[in-house]
Amino acid sequence: MRRRIYNLPPGPKPWPIIGNLNLIAGDELPHRSIHELSKRYGPLMQLRFGSLPVVVGSSAEMARFFLKTKDATFSNRPRFAIAKYASYDASDILWSQYGPYLRHVRKVCATELFSAKRLESFEYIRHEEVHGMLRDLREASSAGGVVRLRDYVRMTTLGVISRMVLGKKYIVQEEEVAMEGASPSKAVATPAEFREMVDEFFLLNGVMNIGDFIPWLDWLDLQGYIRRMKRTSQKLDRFLDHVLDEHNQRRQHEGDSFVARDLVDVMLQLADDPNLEVQLSRDNVKAITQVAPQSQCFFYCGSCYYQIVTMSYTILSFGNYVLTTLLTIHIICYR
Repeated sequence: MRRRIYNLPPGPKPWPIIGNLNLIAGDELPHRSIHELSKRYGPLMQLRFGSLPVVVGSSAEMARFFLKTKDATFSNRPRFAIAKYASYDASDILWSQYGPYLRHVRKVCATELFSAKRLESFEYIRHEEVHGMLRDLREASSAGGVVRLRDYVRMTTLGVISRMVLGKKYIVQEEEVAMEGASPSKAVATPAEFREMVDEFFLLNGVMNIGDFIPWLDWLDLQGYIRRMKRTSQKLDRFLDHVLDEHNQRRQHEGDSFVARDLVDVMLQLADDPNLEVQLSRDNVKAITQVAPQSQCFFYCGSCYYQIVTMSYTILSFGNYVLTTLLTIHIICYR
């Protein structure tokens, strides 16, 4: 039986075992390496990341082809370690396989969190958090020291997202704890702890874990990412359990007069609906809640998610989750 010959795009010759990982893995900004390769091999090229064949599109025409013309074909996500260990076995929005579950959850997020009406209703939250940030900046600058604006903007963003998705701020400043007379142990997380969890979660969602591309090395966990994923997942799981318990207590206390105030309330109501097309478990609710705060750096369009980074927008795409630079669009599709 003759072997079928495919008309594959051009690309660099892969090495045994590692493929073309040597061309991008050593760079802290792999999208730049891919951009340089696209200038050599054209707007459509083939790479191998370990044992995975990869097609990269690097032009507006290729972006239109992958994201619009063949959107459904490239809507799936690969089964990476981060999805298994830190995303409740790929049940969140970013890593879930394309199907009824993802379509339903995406629809809920689009209508309950990202809709223009919902965002407009949360305008007062943004106003209060920005006002608080300006007040804190004024107090910090009056001391005459150096002020890192990035830290204040980050905490303001976390405060806005936390109140929109979770219903209130679950980060407690030490001074606030002292003023309210509560013991520090009752705080769900200090700003430093919460920031550390979120930063680590973001980082682990973007790392290149060698075991994902060379499966027979996965058990060695050479980079230590699996251990970090499990540790971060345990911390986030405890935090989200507390959030869901608080929301359930409020629902029971208010009874028939209960009105959903945030995304968690909506998701818990849907999870109790027996007529729902796709039934949601507690872990599903936690997974969706866990990834929803990433709307501060991901926005949704069709079946793609775009990450905004400083002046350019950069997305590393696994499936149709895309890697972009300010000048060139790189779409990485794992086959």
